[in-house]
Amino acid sequence: MRIIIAGMGDIGYQLAKQLSTENHDIVAIDLDHDRLSYTDQMADILTIEGSSTSIEILEQAQIEKTDLLVAVTSSEEVNIATAIIGKKIGAKKTIARISNAEYLNPKHGVNFSELGIDFMIYPEELSAIETVNLINRTAATDIIEFEGKLFVIGLKLDKNAPVIHKTISEISKQYSTFDFRVVAIYRNFRTIVPKGNDKFLPNDQIFVITKTEALETVLKLAGKENIKFDNIMILGGGKIGRRVASLLSNNMKVKLIDSNPEKAFELADALPNTLVIQGDGRDIDLLAQEGIIDVDAFIAVTEDAETNIISCLLAKHLGVKKTIALVDKVEYVPLTQTIGLDSLINKKLIAANNIVRFIKKGEIISYSSLEGIDAVVLEFIAQPNSKITSVNIAELEFPKDAIIGGYLRKDESYIALGSSKIIPGDKVVVFSLPEAVNKIEKFFK
Repeated sequence: MRIIIAGMGDIGYQLAKQLSTENHDIVAIDLDHDRLSYTDQMADILTIEGSSTSIEILEQAQIEKTDLLVAVTSSEEVNIATAIIGKKIGAKKTIARISNAEYLNPKHGVNFSELGIDFMIYPEELSAIETVNLINRTAATDIIEFEGKLFVIGLKLDKNAPVIHKTISEISKQYSTFDFRVVAIYRNFRTIVPKGNDKFLPNDQIFVITKTEALETVLKLAGKENIKFDNIMILGGGKIGRRVASLLSNNMKVKLIDSNPEKAFELADALPNTLVIQGDGRDIDLLAQEGIIDVDAFIAVTEDAETNIISCLLAKHLGVKKTIALVDKVEYVPLTQTIGLDSLINKKLIAANNIVRFIKKGEIISYSSLEGIDAVVLEFIAQPNSKITSVNIAELEFPKDAIIGGYLRKDESYIALGSSKIIPGDKVVVFSLPEAVNKIEKFFK
């Protein structure tokens, strides 16, 4: 597939990084020479310095041969113009990053596909939804849901967790009546696709695929409990903070802190069920005065990553059960678990993941990378006569850097066992290190 990426900021770079390991013909366009120099380090990517709204630049990138044009610059107007122009002069499909929620509302009657934009990505909305999912699954560091029947959840093991110093085989035998499977262990900045003799150690972050009915058991094994949250404090009244407050305030008590007086007044009018406070969320006296010791979760989503990290660490020190930080600097992502944050949101990685889902065709119907670890969760549809349907899972000779976690068959969900046999039409959830993705795809074709 020939793909043009317009805008090599964090989203464009992450997208190029994810796609560069596959057999795509990628062209990167940006006005910034330094960004393109950084991209040049990746193999097999052609870089063009210039504006993506320039017809001459797009023609230089061979737009007429392009399967997909992705416009993810920091300017919504540039992205929309790029997608429209690109479609008119030859791109088969286009994606535009937007920053205006109105464009996603069908009631306004604007059909953007008629203008030439096939798919619009709004990172702030995606980030807000992921934040709400983490609040609803209180003990999880990460969560990916498959039709409400299968869940991949990340959990940090407490030192007193029942599984500590036990092997996966021992746990599987002890809890053989419960439907779950450990698909990864993250330890010392390394992702392990586990085997039966691997042991759980304190502070491991584990990833488990489970059915709804086994969730409570999995949480107990990790030394956690899924407490219902009632009181939430949000720092930052930007697009993400406002949307999270809107989604949570009907069922929970929500306090939102913003340092801008004008914005605080505006938020108070827009969010009638939220208590809006004007002040500095890094001020420990303010937090104490507003009852931070009584809140269940603290969410920091200001535009400043350092403010979000520091305020979450402060909240954790004061006894808050769960903290979630917006961390837009991708280089910070691997460090957050080690310094004591419960969960993080990176809107640029989330956006890149959603674009990859759109790009992946045919058998792959879902593609998610996990924040802070070098791994992906894929969902495939098993095709008739594909290798995955030929024998039982144990006999497949599946890549060692990947593991089949579970599958959906019609209205039922199943955790994968060695004796399980995939049939055509099954939706199969696979956990993989990035280097094994191309090998896995061949099993499903």
